[in-house]
Amino acid sequence: MGGFFAAASKEDCVFDLFFGVDYHSHLGTRRGGMVAYGKDGFNRAIHNIENSPFRTKFEKELSRMEGHMGIGCISDYEPQPLIVRSHHGTYAITTVGKVNNTEQIVDMIFQNTQTHFLEMSGGDINATELVAAIINQKDNLVEGIQYAQELIEGSMSIMLLTPKGIYVARDKLGRTPIILGRKEEGYCATFESFAALKLGYEPFRDLGPGEIAVITPEAVTTLVKPGTKMRICTFLWVYYGYPSSVYEGKSVEQMRNDCGRLIAKRDKDNYDKIDNVCPVPDSGTAHAIGYSNESGVPFARPFVKYTPTWPRSFMPTIQEKRNLIAKMKLVPIHELIEGKSLLMIDDSIVRGTQLRETAEFLYESGAKEVHIRPACPPLLFGCKYINFSRSTSEMELIARQVICEEEGENVERTVLDDYANPDSDRYHTMLDRICERMGFTSLSFNRIDDMIEAVGIDRDKLCTYCWDGRE
Repeated sequence: MGGFFAAASKEDCVFDLFFGVDYHSHLGTRRGGMVAYGKDGFNRAIHNIENSPFRTKFEKELSRMEGHMGIGCISDYEPQPLIVRSHHGTYAITTVGKVNNTEQIVDMIFQNTQTHFLEMSGGDINATELVAAIINQKDNLVEGIQYAQELIEGSMSIMLLTPKGIYVARDKLGRTPIILGRKEEGYCATFESFAALKLGYEPFRDLGPGEIAVITPEAVTTLVKPGTKMRICTFLWVYYGYPSSVYEGKSVEQMRNDCGRLIAKRDKDNYDKIDNVCPVPDSGTAHAIGYSNESGVPFARPFVKYTPTWPRSFMPTIQEKRNLIAKMKLVPIHELIEGKSLLMIDDSIVRGTQLRETAEFLYESGAKEVHIRPACPPLLFGCKYINFSRSTSEMELIARQVICEEEGENVERTVLDDYANPDSDRYHTMLDRICERMGFTSLSFNRIDDMIEAVGIDRDKLCTYCWDGRE
């Protein structure tokens, strides 16, 4: 995933930049970076944050850097921001998104110009460097940014720092947010709305899909008007977004409460079968509260997450290590488990490994029953747009594994559409197979129509690709 923050101020902006980026630490796993522009030009720092948080790694930069404009990021993969020298002059650039046609773009650039790309470990090309190379194909930055967003298959939002201002460009279908804030000293742009509020900015507006604006300490000026079509990622509300954030005017925490409420409304026949509604911490907490409030079944926490020293469970690049750390972080409270029938709510089931192990541990700790209610529908398609999952194959998704067992390897799209329909026989067969494989007492996913109702935005403006394959 990844997140970014930018500030342009009549005063020094480094304090706001440092804490604004730090407030995005939940969105990325590998690198953090900041670039400030001041009297001495560009000043950049990039650090590895896999085993130490952003704030610890960048404390020295807080006192060393200076500047009235700056951009920074938490990156899920590639080192950034980058400083680029081109016919546009020198600029710094950071991105959030995913490029699915890297090789085709690289081949095209090689045909048009004599250039090179620096490979990262593993042989991949830095996506942000690739975006800069595309921008540099055009005569000016605005045309270059537009060209990049049209050429890239996937999604790409961009922040670009020049001596005269910060260009901010939301991806062409608005799959990820860019939110503007303002205060007396200047303006900011942020992925997470609460980051701006905590630094004293008042809400200004959201950039629209495909909109390009330039930010200075004095103003925000739109250079390219927003498009009319939007497909913002629904998973931002379900899981990725921080609870205190707001996207397109819709609260993350409120959406999750409403998700739980709507799950409970369809689950009335099971109220008398469960002793407690419980979250898989932390992403299931708000959903579980919504379920408990609607059903009247008491809320309880049979697990707590030990967070003071453990890194995030998805930090290691090796999946087995991620699973191990996730398991080690969850500390059980046996008094709330033994002899209980527990209904557990998690944000989703992806591969299923962690949730299966959680259920096994609950049984080993004396739980009588373990009922599972994921807060979103079964994941049938790998995300093409925001790196929700870097799975090497859709067959890593447990729902697709079950479908393959039922239908064979080459499943037609019409068949997958039937599995995505919560009212079809195939859908219920899939649920039964997943429940059996995972060892749950019962399993019921949130329905896609209820999830969309909880968001409160027109379905045509939401991306639901990972659940229903809808482009």
